[in-house]
Amino acid sequence: MLENNLTTVTEFFLLGFQVSKSLRISLFCFFLMIYCGTIFGNLLIITLVSTSQNLHTPMYFFISQLSVSDILVITDIVPKMLPFLLNNGGSITFINCITQFYFLSGLETFECLLLAVMSYDRYVAICNPLRYTAIMTSAYCVILTIISWVFGFSIVLFYIVTTANLNFCGPNVIDHVFCDIVPLLELSCSDTFNVHLEIYILSIPVVIIPSSIIVASYTNIVFTILRIPSSTGRQKTFSTCSSHLTVVSIFYWTIFSVYVVPTKGSTMSVSKILTLLYTVLTPLINPIIYSLRNKDIIKAVQDKIHKSAV
Repeated sequence: MLENNLTTVTEFFLLGFQVSKSLRISLFCFFLMIYCGTIFGNLLIITLVSTSQNLHTPMYFFISQLSVSDILVITDIVPKMLPFLLNNGGSITFINCITQFYFLSGLETFECLLLAVMSYDRYVAICNPLRYTAIMTSAYCVILTIISWVFGFSIVLFYIVTTANLNFCGPNVIDHVFCDIVPLLELSCSDTFNVHLEIYILSIPVVIIPSSIIVASYTNIVFTILRIPSSTGRQKTFSTCSSHLTVVSIFYWTIFSVYVVPTKGSTMSVSKILTLLYTVLTPLINPIIYSLRNKDIIKAVQDKIHKSAV
């Protein structure tokens, strides 16, 4: 049925970065190093949370789930992008293009939901510390995570299926580094109103509600911290959520800069760089933020090094 809806276009040609060969080789090495560093950093977080007893808490469980998502996001993009850098572009079948876009959309939606869950976890820990262990039980954390995974990959199917059933009758050249919604809709010769409408409607449960939860949680957290009499106590309490707040700020800033802020007058190179910020650089930055700004993770790393040395 999908093939009947298509016309002559069965594959797309991704241009990637149209630059000199030497620069493309440099970019290849750069993104390969970022990919390896991201996999190592996030696997380190997952391993530490799984094996270190002092990290068996809801906050670190959610951090490990974020690391899983970051590994999947960058794996969805970089391995396919690297050959395009060396070959000055390359073709991708229609099915593979839609599949890549689906996994990216599902993973980014999951991260939106997970960041909201993590902010709620910090709210309970700071604003209701006496009830924290009773509310954030292991079973409850697992349920919240499963809901985020299932909901994230289910809700995006609405506009993914609609996009897959659009007609693409040429041209088939995508001036981008991976398959994304904006260049796909620009190439379609069908009416894309339904896709835009679905995206706007789905932005309510995917973006608006999670971001509202984050804002409400941190508003209450700030008021609670301000009521702490000592400056040392305020600083210590805020440090427990500063890493998460930094990750949330980076994630939403990059997402909004690509899909919400008008890009008229911006070159395609700027658009490519902005999309790479949240698909490639953010998964690398997240484990760095949680490692450098978290004493428990630093201690867990030191313990592992000490045990291996002994």
